[in-house]
Amino acid sequence: QKKLLDALSGPVQSILETGERDSWASIRRLYRRETEHIILTFSDSLSEYELDQTTSVEMVLELREHARCTVVKKAREEAGNILIRMKGRFSTVLSHDKDLMPRTWIANEDIHAITREARLAALRLMSVMAAVRLDDKPDKIDRALMVSLLDGGPLCWKRSIEFTSDPLASTTWQEVLRLILCSLWFTRHGVRNKLEHFMFVQVSPQDTLITPVQCKSIWRQFKAETEYPVAQAILMQEAHRRSNNSLPPAWTILVLAILGFNESMFLLRNPVYILGLFLAFVLSYAVWLQYDIWAYFRHGTVSGLITISSSLLPTIMDIVTAIINMSHRKKHSLHRSRRALPYHAQSLSNQSHQHAEVHYHASPDTPSSVDSSSGSDS
Repeated sequence: QKKLLDALSGPVQSILETGERDSWASIRRLYRRETEHIILTFSDSLSEYELDQTTSVEMVLELREHARCTVVKKAREEAGNILIRMKGRFSTVLSHDKDLMPRTWIANEDIHAITREARLAALRLMSVMAAVRLDDKPDKIDRALMVSLLDGGPLCWKRSIEFTSDPLASTTWQEVLRLILCSLWFTRHGVRNKLEHFMFVQVSPQDTLITPVQCKSIWRQFKAETEYPVAQAILMQEAHRRSNNSLPPAWTILVLAILGFNESMFLLRNPVYILGLFLAFVLSYAVWLQYDIWAYFRHGTVSGLITISSSLLPTIMDIVTAIINMSHRKKHSLHRSRRALPYHAQSLSNQSHQHAEVHYHASPDTPSSVDSSSGSDS
């Protein structure tokens, strides 16, 4: 039993976490392989004790039942976390492409189709977790859930069906398709032919992990909790479109150029107005960089204008103060340079005066030296 638990518990959990269509086929292969291998080893060990055939068969059946209970227990644990698994699958399909790269919500992305694909993946995961399938019995739980829950699913004729009662208002899966087929009794013959390949869901109550009524409740909660990412994707796509369409259409630019020709010539003849416009642009750009203007308008136009008007005056005062400080610093540096220039001229005059005195004191010695030299010659 311990070997069976170690051989089945971890792999079954890993297979159910993927939630693929062939998950239960993989679990069945694993279950049969590991069970037969361990039962064979167990039967060889029993042969040494010389037990009767009935006791040996009962012990083997008990071991086989333990293997089944191990798989069912692990499946019930995973079914208890179905809502978390569904939201994770939805988020993965919605926010990643087929190469598992993060999706960028550009203008050509079809959010409706991607959302439908993500919900379909989550619904398939719930259909995998809805029942234990260790006996190869065919069931159509996935199709029943798509008909009842998914809008515009693969069975697009769902909208032509007027159910006399809710098909998921049942605690057993045997009643689900029976209700659907009974509801189609008064529908047109073509739609009924499309349902002829359906079979009654052959899932016993013992193998039921999630009842139809629970599936409906989980799906309602799932849709409510996954509306926010879809809304965020729509907002990101709209923001991307607005950023790419920042320029007006070409015909509006042409009309503005034609109608604004006189104003353009007036500005060219009066450069003072151009200078004023340039200063206004510089001031507006400084205000734009200092404050996040778009953030003020997220809560409404009126509140944005009030907030900007209350913050505009201090900003203008800061800019004017900065300009005045810059002019003061420039004047101060110019005054220092003017004060340093006379000091430098005075030092040059002092140096020239000292050189003149040295030359004056050195000149009287020259005649004496000349006289002494002439006396010696005589």
